[in-house]
Amino acid sequence: MKDLLPDDRPREKLRQHGAAALGDNELIALVIGNGSRRGNALSVANAVLAVHGGLHELARCMPDELVTIAGIGLARASQIVAALELGRRTLAHAPGARPRIRNAADAAAYLMPRYGARGVEQLGILLLDGKHRVMRAAVLAVGTLNSSVIEPRDVFREAAIGGATAIVIFHNHPSGDPTPSPDDLAVTRRLVAAGSLIGIDVVDHLILGDARYCSIKEIEGL
Repeated sequence: MKDLLPDDRPREKLRQHGAAALGDNELIALVIGNGSRRGNALSVANAVLAVHGGLHELARCMPDELVTIAGIGLARASQIVAALELGRRTLAHAPGARPRIRNAADAAAYLMPRYGARGVEQLGILLLDGKHRVMRAAVLAVGTLNSSVIEPRDVFREAAIGGATAIVIFHNHPSGDPTPSPDDLAVTRRLVAAGSLIGIDVVDHLILGDARYCSIKEIEGL
């Protein structure tokens, strides 16, 4: 980026004015580091954002989806994905903080920064203690999910090992639309019934989209 004026170079701009002064393309350029024979790092960053429709959609990408862009190899693609994941994790609660889950909004506030807006489907549980304070989250399955791969024994084994007295089930929809499918509703009823027999309360099942979520408890009245 030597062809840019010193004050316009992302690294100098960050040092003088702080990271908040940089545009999305400039931050990505710093993550990339160097350009390619076809353009500098800023040009490559602009191409990355253009191809994927901006930073929001970029956050859903996997490395293999980025290597199709000129100037982005697997190493740089991995750097971008890793940087976005670090940003996502800064939205999480600080270590030691144990938020209490009183309703779907509380659960969504905890889960959305971690598991919303992902490009691959993940299913997991949020383990809660007797006062419905968060113990930890556990991902149980990744990939295309349906009722045949979601077994109550796997869900409640993880909860029992973790000493949970209640759980919130969650999974994301990579489409961004959190509307539950008939399968989602059927799986939830099955898990609620199993939990009542085992003695582990299923507080809710949240479906996470991009910026929205759906509480099956609110739909079904669990």
